[in-house]
Amino acid sequence: MHRVNLDPNAFNAQVFEYACLGIALIAPDGLILTVNPAIERIFGYTKEEFDGRQFGFFSHPEDKVKTINDLKQMMEDNKSEVQIEKRYLRKNGETMWALVSVRLFRNDEGQPLYYIAQIIDISAQKESEQRLQETVERYTSLKKYNHDAVVSFDLQGKIIHANTMAEKLTGYRIEEELKGMELAHLIGKPNVEWILKDALHDSAVEEGIDTVVTKDGYTIEVLTSIAPIFVNKKNIGFYLICKDISEQKRLVLAKEMAEATNKAKSEFLAMMSHEIRTPLNGVIGMTDLLLEANLEVEHKEYVEIIRKSGETLLGIINDILDLSKIEAGRTELQEETFDLRLCIKDSLSVVSAKADEKGLELSYSISHDVPEYIYGDGDRLKQVLLNLLSNAVKFTPRGSVSVAVKKVKGDRARLDFTVADTGIGIPTERLEEIFEPFAQIDSFMTRKHEGTGLGLSISRKLLELMGGQIHAESDGMNGSTFCFTIPLNEMTAADFEHPQHSISNAVDQLNILIAEDNAINTLVLKKLLEKMGHNVSAVVNGKEAIEAALNETYDIIFMDINMPIVNGVDAARAIKEKLPSGRCPRIVAVTANAIKGDREKCLAAGMDDYVSKPVKIDIIRKILLAYVHSRGNIEQKQPYH
Repeated sequence: MHRVNLDPNAFNAQVFEYACLGIALIAPDGLILTVNPAIERIFGYTKEEFDGRQFGFFSHPEDKVKTINDLKQMMEDNKSEVQIEKRYLRKNGETMWALVSVRLFRNDEGQPLYYIAQIIDISAQKESEQRLQETVERYTSLKKYNHDAVVSFDLQGKIIHANTMAEKLTGYRIEEELKGMELAHLIGKPNVEWILKDALHDSAVEEGIDTVVTKDGYTIEVLTSIAPIFVNKKNIGFYLICKDISEQKRLVLAKEMAEATNKAKSEFLAMMSHEIRTPLNGVIGMTDLLLEANLEVEHKEYVEIIRKSGETLLGIINDILDLSKIEAGRTELQEETFDLRLCIKDSLSVVSAKADEKGLELSYSISHDVPEYIYGDGDRLKQVLLNLLSNAVKFTPRGSVSVAVKKVKGDRARLDFTVADTGIGIPTERLEEIFEPFAQIDSFMTRKHEGTGLGLSISRKLLELMGGQIHAESDGMNGSTFCFTIPLNEMTAADFEHPQHSISNAVDQLNILIAEDNAINTLVLKKLLEKMGHNVSAVVNGKEAIEAALNETYDIIFMDINMPIVNGVDAARAIKEKLPSGRCPRIVAVTANAIKGDREKCLAAGMDDYVSKPVKIDIIRKILLAYVHSRGNIEQKQPYH
């Protein structure tokens, strides 16, 4: 072996000078005696800047261990050395991590002579550790707080670890049961083999795993994802991520059942509307015919009672249908420019007769700044006013009923309506309850007033649809006040289309066809038209209606929608297609359904007008007048309901 004769002093000097780690010689009181070049490079200070400084002057201000005395206190009994990781500040202000080793040297008497401190810059290592720690914490948090079950397993199909959701999903405890368990217990052996064989290159594998078996033997439907685990570019296992979709399946099923129920409800309402309105058409139509006849006063009173009872029943049916359509989201606003004052006057005129019978004073007041014309659904506003005014008159035995309107300015202008009465009042605890469907102010068993209890509920829903609100005020004894608002869309008289009114109701003799499968309804309509002096024919189904229209010339066809063999819509479409426009009669759809969409469906099929049963004499007259005006090139189009 080759030997090298080294001078120890020279060797020590070379180590001190060329070592990669920082070395400092420190006096017992902490004063820096000397440093090697490595410390200068590490901290950025020159040797002269270190001379005469205390060893802890470059320590990080937030570190508790700073001075040489702090390090000495950390030395264990009978020990002269300590090692610690701590932070320092470089001259440029950067924070660095260092591994510091400090050793105390003593003389023969045991007195401290000096300290030697060795400092290694471990900032890069600490940064790597920090990134690793952040990655581990993110991974741990992802597993811990993930809403899905996460299970990791190796290439032998044994579970490595799992998160809390996996514990909840399967019923197995993580530490005691899941770790080391065969994954096949959860998803079956064939699925495990499939994953290990094909999951790296076939995404269809995860789509085929749709159930997990719990500890109790229950099968849970899941949506599965599979992710490979790579370490140093080598596949060492997989993650199985399972989302419990059993609740979602239940919700989807419940949604489908609710939709089916709503559809059945709509169909039932349409059927009930048709079944009830059809006989009502006969009742009200026949009473209209009787009232046109020369009856004795007593008999005329009897017929009038029958007519009013029929119209009351019709009003109840309309309320139920109206509420059902609103709740089902099948009601749309028909907005246009309308005369606000005329709308209020018309509403008051409807209840004026009943108010006169009871000796009630009706009045209205409108602030001067309220515009004459506004844009909105005038019919729906009138419906709300009529509901409130009818209730006010109904529950006011004496005194007055008033309507007040004022304009309120703000971020968005609105109109405030107030309908007040001096009636029986509303108990304060029921001021909100009365807006619920079927709510009655007085007891159901002892109530003295007619009604379905739907008017206020319908009014609230209509106002919400219009962007407004409603509430009631009362002390329970001295009358009640209903306040509601609607957004104000102010218009001018130029935007308002004034309807053209006919001067005369006289209509020349027309040739009319009735297509109706109900004998009573046919008789009612036939008699009404014949009394007006028209020639009337009748058929009982859509097929006969088509044949009649092609073989005879008719001015108007009253076409029932629901007929056997061929329905009214298809019959109207066929007639429009086969006859030239000059020969085609005016086709009026007649239906007892009164469900949203019927009118649009009929008009789309080529029908010229639409009416709902029961059909009254004044409606018939308007239809005939509209026909005459259209033949005379006078534009007049009105919906009849």
